[in-house]
Amino acid sequence: MILAEKGLIKRFLSFLALEKGLSGNTIEAYRNDVQKLSDYVEGNGGSFSSVTYDDLLAFLELLHTWGLSARSQARVVSGIKSFFQYLQMEGIITADPSELLEAPKVGLHLPVVLSVQEIEALIGSFNEGKAEDQRNRAIFEVLYGCGLRVSELVNLKISQVYMDEEFVLVEGKGNKQRLVPLSVPARKAISLYLYDRNRLDIKKGNEDILFLNRRGAKLTREMIFTIIKRQCQVCGIHKQVSPHTFRHSFATHLLEGGANLRAIQEMLGHESIKTTEIYVHLDKDYLRSEILTHHPRNARK
Repeated sequence: MILAEKGLIKRFLSFLALEKGLSGNTIEAYRNDVQKLSDYVEGNGGSFSSVTYDDLLAFLELLHTWGLSARSQARVVSGIKSFFQYLQMEGIITADPSELLEAPKVGLHLPVVLSVQEIEALIGSFNEGKAEDQRNRAIFEVLYGCGLRVSELVNLKISQVYMDEEFVLVEGKGNKQRLVPLSVPARKAISLYLYDRNRLDIKKGNEDILFLNRRGAKLTREMIFTIIKRQCQVCGIHKQVSPHTFRHSFATHLLEGGANLRAIQEMLGHESIKTTEIYVHLDKDYLRSEILTHHPRNARK
């Protein structure tokens, strides 16, 4: 890569971190997307300042031939548009070649959701006499009871858990903080786990991290996936379950229980209500029954 081009990407990523406050994972996704374009442009003897709309169309066609899904292509388009908007804002280019660029249509993707019975089976399957199971039960209670992202869970600090006030302070994407109520079962599970946690030889720098492994270090995201997969096998649950499935289930069950969509948005930490609205599509049978039950034209005498 030409050094000047590499410098532009580095400045763009710094802009996303400092000005936009985006998370590390999101910034890394932007870096990968712009890197793909940079490799393509350099391979054709061009530079960012010489890129045209037709060049971008040819690049997207190449992504398609590589077998990149429509969803992944849409994400790349979003990254590229943000990058060229930044270049124009900085005066590096006078016109934005990506202005008319459109992402491929992406169908509505409905996430996997666990039923209340499946959640109860998972949480109830732990052996409370084992320290590791006590920790894992607390993890499941917090994932489902608070709707946390896996990154938020592994980084959750003891100092952010307010047991008496019954809420947790969560640091979400872009270091944005939100308060989420802490359920009675979650508080009980955390209290029991803390008894065992206090007996660990805690590694330096992990003193305030809530969930630790047996060596006293912070759990990894991968370990959370492994714990969930193992427990689903124990319970005979064959769905594709991930930490995010608990978050989806949290939101869906709140909606089914009558919670306001705006309140769910706040608890999930979604910047836009549009992101939260996907949960309206999850259980059409439930929504149909709600209309039949509560709409005045459907009321049965």
